[in-house]
Amino acid sequence: MAKKGGKGVYFAALILFLGGLGYLIYSGISQDSVYFLNVSEAVAMDEAELGQARLFGKVAPQNIESKAGGLGVSFDLSDQEAGSQTIRVDYSGAVPDTFKEGVEVIVEGTFVGGNKLFKATSLITKCPSKYEKENREG
Repeated sequence: MAKKGGKGVYFAALILFLGGLGYLIYSGISQDSVYFLNVSEAVAMDEAELGQARLFGKVAPQNIESKAGGLGVSFDLSDQEAGSQTIRVDYSGAVPDTFKEGVEVIVEGTFVGGNKLFKATSLITKCPSKYEKENREG
């Protein structure tokens, strides 16, 4: 007498395997996909669309406030082309040594309370002098 449930078990296992694989692919793609925007693009977007974002711009010379204890800083991030567009950034963590006014930075985090305050989880400064060709006089 042949078993009737043999194929059904394999079919159910295949469905569970494909469902788990699909979930892993979807969650991996959704966690790693973030917007990479300049300040004027972020200000123009709807807050509901943004969620997690990565912004780049320059540190504005005014309103740089270090947090007590040395970990963290709040500053205005200005657009590189339209300097009048700014977003307030609040970062809690180790501040790179190259962080200062006028330097280009990349921050990653989320907007809170509208798209004027950005809560950053990472702060990276760009150092153009490292990538300039050395002036070799011979």
